Amino acid sequence: MSSHTIEKTCDFLQSSLEKKNFDSIVFGLSGGIDSAVVGVLCKKALKKHQKILAVCMPAIHSNPIHLQDAKTLCTQFDIPYTIHSITPYEKIFREENPTRLRLGNFLARIRMNILYDYSAKNNALVIGTSNKSELMLGYGTLHGDLACAINPIATFYKTQIFQIAKILNLPQNIIQKAPSADLYPNQSDSDELGYSYEILDPLLFYISQNFPVYKTINSQFLISQGFDTKMVQTIVKRIQSNLFKHEHPLIQKF
Repeated sequence: MSSHTIEKTCDFLQSSLEKKNFDSIVFGLSGGIDSAVVGVLCKKALKKHQKILAVCMPAIHSNPIHLQDAKTLCTQFDIPYTIHSITPYEKIFREENPTRLRLGNFLARIRMNILYDYSAKNNALVIGTSNKSELMLGYGTLHGDLACAINPIATFYKTQIFQIAKILNLPQNIIQKAPSADLYPNQSDSDELGYSYEILDPLLFYISQNFPVYKTINSQFLISQGFDTKMVQTIVKRIQSNLFKHEHPLIQKF
């Protein structure tokens, strides 16, 4: 990862805005590393007449440290922000006694609804914050955090996001914290995925290089290349079971 890569990503953001004929962008800022990297890249990419807005959307159990980290980032890089709590929506939905999965999906979609409302109000494009590791694994909510008009980090694996964060000089609190969607107490990506990104990314990279069509992934081949059998079986199953998140809706043709 190099500063040249960052420059190319900023150029991509700027050219995408011009193609879509927009002068404003909006994105969700959680205090985590992905949205922080996206925010700083957007700030670097935008011209003086263009506008940026970060929206922080804490939930009931969100750790206040994350909101503070988000505010610190915005102060350091001069990024305008607003705080829009999703607690009222969460309280109502909790009356349905949802499972943890249902609640997480609901909150992710509420956040995206809020972002798209800011988008409509400010004539701004919604910028995505999902990295390639998450996208390959389907570790995201359809029509929730996976929704966006432009995603500048979709080609970067999670471990590469950490490298970019260091080059951009992001606050150490953000770089050092364990990756988490922060939707319930003590949630962590590694617990839910079963492996850390440091372990997962080499496998994901190898899959991407050798099986660009994920339906054709050969687990036995991956195992023969030295990857752990259980991890390969678990991750390949996860990737293939979440392929629907990459597909366009089916449309009847006449």
